[in-house]
Amino acid sequence: MNEKKSGKFNFENFLRRAFKSPLEWLASRLLKLGISPNHITLFGLFGKIGAAVLIAFGYLRLGGLVAALMAPLDAVDGALARLRGNPNRFGAFFDSVIDRYDELILLGALIIYFYNQKNLTGVLLTFLAIMGSVLVSYTRARAESLGFDAKTGILTRIERAIVLIVGLLFAKPIFSVGIIAILANITAIQRIAKVWQQSNAE
Repeated sequence: MNEKKSGKFNFENFLRRAFKSPLEWLASRLLKLGISPNHITLFGLFGKIGAAVLIAFGYLRLGGLVAALMAPLDAVDGALARLRGNPNRFGAFFDSVIDRYDELILLGALIIYFYNQKNLTGVLLTFLAIMGSVLVSYTRARAESLGFDAKTGILTRIERAIVLIVGLLFAKPIFSVGIIAILANITAIQRIAKVWQQSNAE
């Protein structure tokens, strides 16, 4: 649903509009170099793996910095795909799958970090954050496969990424995973409720 038609503020759409010009400029340069959207997607994945290794060994701020540097690549691959002018369904599918890996790799690294710190609360909150993150994505995908709209909720993927990176940069990941654990699961519940309302209206 279009943001203007729905009348609801969409943070991801806002960021894409705000940074549209620099993204298109960068994408055009990459296109001239023969770099494909999938190359950018994979580079971002390897960067997130590097960030996860740093986090797992306790280098939180450095890992957060690497993750922050890799984050914009998700928008760059999309801009590059649009400039190429040949939409590829596999590319869109591949990008979505790697997005899930990107997020879960970082959260998985935090489980290792908290476990090494003997912080069982951190381990539990991170597990709940992972559960919520997976369910937010799954509820939307499953709803759309059944013809429902589930684009709703207070903490979508880009907001989760920002919350996580900020917590890492301040070396306070316990707050990040706590926020994600609560709000991501609330978001999943919001999406379930929206689909329930639509099914009752049929």
